[in-house]
Amino acid sequence: MSFELTKSLLERLQDDVEEGRDSDILSVVSELHPADIGGVLDRLSPDEARYVLRLLEPETAAEAILELDEDVREKLLEGLTSQEIAEKVIENIESDDAALVMSELPEDKAKEVLDLLEDAEQADDIEELLGYEDGTAGAIMGKELVKVRSDWTVARAILEMRRQAEEVDQVYTVYVVDKDERLLGILPLKQLLFSAESTRTLIKHICDEDVVSVKVDDDAEDVVSTMKKYDVVVLPVVTEDGRLTGRITFDDVMDVMEEEAEKDYQMASGISGSVDSDDKVLRLTRARLPWLLIGLVGGILVANVISLYEEQLRIDPKLAFFIPLIAAMGGNVGVQSSAIIVQGLANRTIATGGIVARLMKELSVALLNALVCGALILVYNLTIGSAQPLSFTVSIALFTVIIFAALFGTLTPLLLDRVKVDPALATGPFITTLNDIFGLIVYFVVGRLLYGMPW
Repeated sequence: MSFELTKSLLERLQDDVEEGRDSDILSVVSELHPADIGGVLDRLSPDEARYVLRLLEPETAAEAILELDEDVREKLLEGLTSQEIAEKVIENIESDDAALVMSELPEDKAKEVLDLLEDAEQADDIEELLGYEDGTAGAIMGKELVKVRSDWTVARAILEMRRQAEEVDQVYTVYVVDKDERLLGILPLKQLLFSAESTRTLIKHICDEDVVSVKVDDDAEDVVSTMKKYDVVVLPVVTEDGRLTGRITFDDVMDVMEEEAEKDYQMASGISGSVDSDDKVLRLTRARLPWLLIGLVGGILVANVISLYEEQLRIDPKLAFFIPLIAAMGGNVGVQSSAIIVQGLANRTIATGGIVARLMKELSVALLNALVCGALILVYNLTIGSAQPLSFTVSIALFTVIIFAALFGTLTPLLLDRVKVDPALATGPFITTLNDIFGLIVYFVVGRLLYGMPW
């Protein structure tokens, strides 16, 4: 049954914290899932949340902290001592999560926490993970895994697997390595149970050498694509010379996918960088202002385009009525086309090498859309009694703008991806502004031709 934090329950918890009624607090939170406890902590003030955390068992407290948003977690950790962070959090979570938490601490405090860890191997693992560049496989992998040597017997492998599994929360796969720790394959449970002729059978005779792996320096988005392509829940991570160094699980990949989706959505909305609603005013302003300035410059250019055709508007002021229509349709079509391409590039279903084929397909779609929209607006204008020059100007301009916007919206993200720039840039104000400018130029040029005006 799902837990719901009501206003009355929250107020009761806050009163219990203020009065120091520890038993009453534990009666509410001790039986909750860590995700629900994280939801409770999120609604409390940092001081109240820290009070509750100190009452919880270390394992539960650590898992609850991982459920918090990054900015909330940072505020919470600020008030904990290095000793508390080491004993209450880091020692009770896996290495990849520990590295994430450590990366959010000030450098001097992070060093203190590492020095306080009782397990020297865990400290080394965390330090290694912190050394990898953000956005790579090494930065999101965990060090906890079960591995056996290819020259071991089944009997020895089982003993080693039992010993190693005590340190791993979830055993997805048993990896097979050589004496130099190079990855050779995996050991399926079915092979271990049914293919081994005896306990003296060597692992290399029953292991599966068909294993998919990624390198520590591979891009995290490539890891996502690999996991989706081969339909696996865990991927081994190897060094350049093939040594097994860690593993990436599906929950790590889900985090990457969520982060990328949020980033792309923000960029498409005209927000650069990763920001949250709780960020400081200056940070939010820096993320939004550049795109607003682009829109401002675009608006000025649009105004200048209109001013160039002021004489045309004096001849038939009704031309002004359809300016918003032309601009809006161009922007909408461009964003539609670019969004489909960006999505395809993100999930690796589109290769930048097939630009011509993609443009031809989008051209076909644009022609159909343009014909339908152009015909509808022509029928509408003629029905309401608009003059023929105006009716045909709007229809022809709309037809042309839809085709251009579709091709431009398709080509831009493909080219950006080719030059290693995030193609999500193409789905935001960039596309809309350029389509507005071009659409109005087309609109007035067509109008000048159909109205028979001299150049």
